[in-house]
Amino acid sequence: MSPLSSKPVSAQVLDAAIAWQLSLDSGNPVEREEFTKWHAAHEEHARAWRQLGMLDQRFSVASGPARTALLQSREGIRRRVRRLGSGLASIVAVIGLALFAGERYLPLDYWLADQRTATGEQRSIRLADGTLINLNTHSAVDVRFDAKQRRVILQEGEILVETGHGDARPFIVETREGSMRALGTRFLVKREEEGTRLSVLQSAVAVHPQSSSDEHILREGQQMLIRNDSLGPMTALNLGADAWTRGMLVVDNVRLEDLLHELGRYRHGYLAVAPQVADLRITGSFPLHDTDQALNTLLPTLPVQIERHTQWWVTVAAKRDAKP
Repeated sequence: MSPLSSKPVSAQVLDAAIAWQLSLDSGNPVEREEFTKWHAAHEEHARAWRQLGMLDQRFSVASGPARTALLQSREGIRRRVRRLGSGLASIVAVIGLALFAGERYLPLDYWLADQRTATGEQRSIRLADGTLINLNTHSAVDVRFDAKQRRVILQEGEILVETGHGDARPFIVETREGSMRALGTRFLVKREEEGTRLSVLQSAVAVHPQSSSDEHILREGQQMLIRNDSLGPMTALNLGADAWTRGMLVVDNVRLEDLLHELGRYRHGYLAVAPQVADLRITGSFPLHDTDQALNTLLPTLPVQIERHTQWWVTVAAKRDAKP
């Protein structure tokens, strides 16, 4: 493998390459022409495409459900693909899980969870103690109640918890980064790339990182990022933090790129933003059950246009003849 091929690519470019790999299976000549333009537009695009090709060539998964599973699991594989130069062990693990999971998305914990939602789906479940849990898009939980405690393990995504009353057993939510013990009734737990975000909507929650003795009590209106060995700074709760439970995304003076990153969690494929408009600021409410409509609401207020390359690839770009 050449140094050029093993050089890491950005997550956005890798996601675009995966989306193209899937869409080109249809054999549409128009998509093939658009892909050729994308491939030639930047050296990093070509490098990402070569790295995906290495997976197919080395493990003979050029077609069938295992290849589909591998390509569709963008979040699970992109870190491994970008480390192709570090050895074959990570690639073997990815392929093995893809073969085991068939046409499902990775990671495997998501598919083995007691309760889960698909991309764009939201659902509420009532536990045996009366606790209500709302699962956001592409979320998964395991429920482990015993005589001593009530424990919920968040494997992926985001949940809103409203704890039941009249049960003396402690109620604990766990993630890979730590544990959160409810001291009240209503709070949010969200898995993010950098850790677990806890947002307290009512009463209080005691937080304990996985590999640290530190503990902190977070109270109503506060949020914090939990890492495996530390706790981030305590900040005020974001505006409309629980609006997703009502099918809305509420933002206040956020970067356009950050808004689109959040909307992208609710739709399939690759949602990109051009660098020229990524730093535009926006405030508003956006429907989560129709992300195309949400994107269209940007047009009257921002100097942008929506470029729909394929059903898998949509870009918010600078409006022609307009300056951001």
